[in-house]
Amino acid sequence: MLRRVSAGDRDAFRDLYVRYHRRLARFLTRLTHGRDDAEDIINDTLWIVWQRAGEFRGASRVSTWIMGIAYRRALKNIRRAATHARAMTLELGESATTGGDEAEASANRQWIERGMAQLPLEQRLVLEFTYYFDHSCEEIAEIMECPVNTVKTRMFHARRKLRTLLNDAAEPPVVQS
Repeated sequence: MLRRVSAGDRDAFRDLYVRYHRRLARFLTRLTHGRDDAEDIINDTLWIVWQRAGEFRGASRVSTWIMGIAYRRALKNIRRAATHARAMTLELGESATTGGDEAEASANRQWIERGMAQLPLEQRLVLEFTYYFDHSCEEIAEIMECPVNTVKTRMFHARRKLRTLLNDAAEPPVVQS
């Protein structure tokens, strides 16, 4: 499909857009915490894909390449807009519940959100890519343009810091029925 896009095939680009839009929207909405910002970045990302599809060399999966472009565009947007605090907030609405009621699940999500929001951006993103988008360390390194060992180090520190933050916050709030 990417070869067809590089040849200027608009139908192939429409198919690629449909295939990746939802995934990019989910990722970018979490990262920027704003649907409008996410849509702008998706459009920028897919415009770059349209322009540079012929430059893709197959060193990674197409999805990794596209997510990498989106990640870099999002960071540029975050830095330019100086909205670092807003970018630190997570929307964990998709986390699985284990038999608890909706209020308890919401309280747990908020508790985890508060912990995740206190992590440095790079550490939080490594957790996001791993647990919400099922990327391997190698794929994350490609997306973030850093060595695999850097990803592993960020993951180690993020988990350790999050554990400490959540323990310091005691237990998630108890919801009274």
